[in-house]
Amino acid sequence: MIFMAIPNSLYLNCPNCGEKRLHEVLRGRIGKGGDVLETTVKCQECAHVHTMVVREPKSVKVPIIVSELGQSKRFEFEFGEDEMVSVDDELFVEDANVVITSIEKEGARVGEATAGEISTIWGKRFDKVRVKISVNKTSKTLAAEIFALPDEEFYVGDTFTVGKDDVVIHYIKTKEGMVRNGGVPARDIVRIYTKCMRATYK
Repeated sequence: MIFMAIPNSLYLNCPNCGEKRLHEVLRGRIGKGGDVLETTVKCQECAHVHTMVVREPKSVKVPIIVSELGQSKRFEFEFGEDEMVSVDDELFVEDANVVITSIEKEGARVGEATAGEISTIWGKRFDKVRVKISVNKTSKTLAAEIFALPDEEFYVGDTFTVGKDDVVIHYIKTKEGMVRNGGVPARDIVRIYTKCMRATYK
């Protein structure tokens, strides 16, 4: 990675605060290689002014195993060496949106780690998610499923077609419990409960 221009702000360690803070860049000079910035910055938290030499981190390629509908494929994803990577982060791998489900560091599964410490990432494709549906037809309940975009919302009271049946959503089950009013994005749905709508003729 290379500094193409002097940035307006940087997220840096503040010697006065003792932790990372947002800093305003007052002035700076880019080194010949383009990957080093000598700068004077002002902490936005405590207003302390100090000089810093900022070097862009090296990039690393991390193996990522992506599962989709029971099949897994291996790819590599490029991160900054010091970039923090966490479970539930979303990446764009090849032509797919992927959510990270697991991270391996030094032979153990962890919730987050810097990219340079990671040996393998596991993720699942979520361009489309499988939504399970229960259809109540008077004396029996049928199981069905549809595919939807992760952010597509389903609302209690919505009507749609499952197979040959027109159904209405009565409630939606999520990991947190039952939703009886409002909507839920497909990615958060455990199951949609519907009732078959009776056809009326005039």
